[in-house]
Amino acid sequence: MLKKNFVLTKECKHIAFIMDGNGRWAKKRGLPRHLGHKEGCKRIIEIARACQEFGVKAMTLYAFSTENWNRPQDEIDNLFNYLDDFFHDNIAEFHEKHIQIRVMGDQSRLPLHTQETLKDAINQTKEYDSLIFNICLNYGSQQEIVRAAKAIAEDYKAGKLSLDDLDKESFNDYLYSAGIPKVDLLIRTSGEQRLSNYLLYQLAYAEFIFTPTYWPDFKRDNLIDCLKEYCNRNRRFGGLENK
Repeated sequence: MLKKNFVLTKECKHIAFIMDGNGRWAKKRGLPRHLGHKEGCKRIIEIARACQEFGVKAMTLYAFSTENWNRPQDEIDNLFNYLDDFFHDNIAEFHEKHIQIRVMGDQSRLPLHTQETLKDAINQTKEYDSLIFNICLNYGSQQEIVRAAKAIAEDYKAGKLSLDDLDKESFNDYLYSAGIPKVDLLIRTSGEQRLSNYLLYQLAYAEFIFTPTYWPDFKRDNLIDCLKEYCNRNRRFGGLENK
């Protein structure tokens, strides 16, 4: 039954997703793995709509990690083709709903056609502020932290930064996620219970929810179930209670 009247009762500015289980979803149906990614792309816009409906300000999607290059080449090629199609097919809705597109990760290794698609989508939506739609491609959190440390060292060497200026907030400015609200909730689909080198710095005080549902089956009502659980959590942030 469609859950029409859900209201988010606890602030949740930023939800991060690990979109897991596409290949297993396809295998269960006797389909090639890449068709699981194709179906998974259909869920992305539905979940984006729901996030905006519930007042979420940012969503981050783990679409392709630095380790995913180890997968079969045809699966990789199909995945990036589906991502291109996703942005081409939905750019009008991003405009209509004033959704800003951002990308985290080293885009230089992505297929040239995908780089062009992303560059165009980012430029077209950079002034929007209704929802930040943030997608991680060729992303690994350990690599992101090392990249930030190198940039800090370069700024220090150039006299642009003093050690007294460096704290956890200024360090965040050197990450891909600079300017995006801290993650409140992480949702990983498919039943796996690990972070897989994802947002290790940004998830410091996020709530984690692991659902057995495969990503291609993860829809608005599944998100609501996760948000209900999130609203029942007592977020103490290291204290005795959340006042």
